[in-house]
Amino acid sequence: EAPRSPGGPRRVIARYPHAMLVALAGGVGAARFLRGLVRVVPPAEVCVVVNTADDETFHGLTVCPDLDTVTYTLAGAEHPEQGWGLDGESFRTIEALGRYGADTWFRLGDLDLATHLFRTERLRAGATLTEVTAEITAAWGVEPRLLPMSDDRVATRITVDRGDHHEVLRMQEWFVRERSAPPVVAVEFDGADRARPAPGVLEAIDAAETILVCPSNPIISIGPILAVPGVREALEARRDRVVAVSPIIAGATVKGPADRLMGPLGIDVSCVGVARTYAPFCSTLVIDERDAGRAAEVAATGIRPVVAETLMTDARVAAALARHTLDAVA
Repeated sequence: EAPRSPGGPRRVIARYPHAMLVALAGGVGAARFLRGLVRVVPPAEVCVVVNTADDETFHGLTVCPDLDTVTYTLAGAEHPEQGWGLDGESFRTIEALGRYGADTWFRLGDLDLATHLFRTERLRAGATLTEVTAEITAAWGVEPRLLPMSDDRVATRITVDRGDHHEVLRMQEWFVRERSAPPVVAVEFDGADRARPAPGVLEAIDAAETILVCPSNPIISIGPILAVPGVREALEARRDRVVAVSPIIAGATVKGPADRLMGPLGIDVSCVGVARTYAPFCSTLVIDERDAGRAAEVAATGIRPVVAETLMTDARVAAALARHTLDAVA
């Protein structure tokens, strides 16, 4: 390990100093994986393409949950238990808004509000989301390059079964307000067919030594990125260099609602289901030790299975997982 930098984490000396890496990411699992990745590779050699279909407007502010979760985690500023939001956060502003009858089910922290205020002001001034993201990550001292999947608006819409009728919800309505409870009927990415990849996304995939699919929700974190025209095709062209980490361990999710989305959409809630979903563009899948007995089923999908400890209990385990993942296509 390298010496601890003042005020910073102890960082492992890079074993892959010449590899330009691209990671597809969304959610807390991806952020924790990336926190481990930058301990074993030079952070400046990492480009992260982040899901933006979860983005929403709250109280007039543009909120980008996945971009912010990855940014805060790489900056070492995330809430340690939640994995999202900022450490030491308070919620006095959102509580005060409740006095006026405003919807407060999506809780924006007082410190977090500064990010959304800055982003909204810059977007209204004509900056692109790619430009604003670069400014925000620079302000947080984040070395990896973070790219939104698109500067165009793409929105996840989830159709749910209300018993006597179907209703279309915004992703945050279903996930946060409804606590992922209503049964899912369908998932669509509104605007994806008209969107363009953000500047640099396709070029990064084409130039990368290795492309990593982080342990993210396959449906609503990775799915929207793949839905942007050109991205899936770019990955298929580099399939032999694409490696993914299964977010499903022993038939269950570690965090998030993947199981409540995969099953209703006809995808087996298992590492095998993930393999079948990723097989067209991914050559290797890292699965957890608890799923070692299903390695042959994964191999039958045309993906090479690699068994490792994937439950990221801390940054050291995440770093070890990142090494296994990189070694899988080394």
